[in-house]
Amino acid sequence: MKKITEKIWNLIYPGRCVLCDAVLAGKEKDVCRLCGPKLQIITQPYCMKCGKALNKQEDEYCNDCLLHPHVYEQGRSLLVYDGIIKKSLYRFKYAGRKEYAKAYSHLAEQYLGDYINEIQPDALIPVPLHKKRYQKRGYNQSEVFARELGAGMGIPVVSKMVERVKNTLPQKELDRSDRQNNLKKAFKINRNDVKLNTIIIIDDIYTTGSTIDALAATLKEAGVQKIYFLTISGGR
Repeated sequence: MKKITEKIWNLIYPGRCVLCDAVLAGKEKDVCRLCGPKLQIITQPYCMKCGKALNKQEDEYCNDCLLHPHVYEQGRSLLVYDGIIKKSLYRFKYAGRKEYAKAYSHLAEQYLGDYINEIQPDALIPVPLHKKRYQKRGYNQSEVFARELGAGMGIPVVSKMVERVKNTLPQKELDRSDRQNNLKKAFKINRNDVKLNTIIIIDDIYTTGSTIDALAATLKEAGVQKIYFLTISGGR
C-alpha cells in the first residue's frame, strides 16, 4: 500500500533534479541523467582537518587549516561548492525547496556514510538560525537536512539544545576576521544537563569554519567532548 501511495504521489508531484531542478524521468533518482556527470563529490585528496578539496595529492592540510587552528576535531563536506551547487543550495535555502534535503541526504549516506559510522555520534546538531531569520525563511535548511540524514542513518537530531541569540550578518559578506567578530556570543546552550559526548554539527556550506568553530566552542563549554561537522558543500 505504501509503494502504491508513493507511485501515485510521484505521478502528481514528480521528483526534481537537485542540481538543475528539471523533472526526473523514469528511474532517475535525485540527480538527472544530464547532471550526473556534473556531480562533484569531494574525494581524495582533501584536507584531513576540514575536508576541503586539495589540488595536490601529497598535501595533507589546506592552507587555511595550516594557518588557523580550529575548535572542532574534524569535518567533511559532500560536494564542491561550484556554480551548479551554488544554485541548488540557493533554491534549498531561499526558494522553499526543502525536498532537496532528501536528495542531499541520499548522497551523504552513499559517499559519507562510512565516515559518519566511524565517528559513532550521539546526535546530529544543526546550526541554528536566529528567530528573525527563521520567521522570514520559514525553516532552517540545516535542520531540514539533518532530519533527513538522521532518519536515514538512525541518528538522533537535537535541534533545541542550542539557540542563536545574536542575529549575525550573512557570513558570505565578511572576511575571516569580521566573521569571527560577527559570531562572538552568537550561540547559547538552553540546557543545564548536556549529556552528549560526541556530536556532528550539520550545516549547508563550509568556507572558513568560523560558524562551526563558534558553535563548537559553545558546545565544548557545555561539556561535549568530541565535535565533528558535516556540510552539504565546501569551498576549495
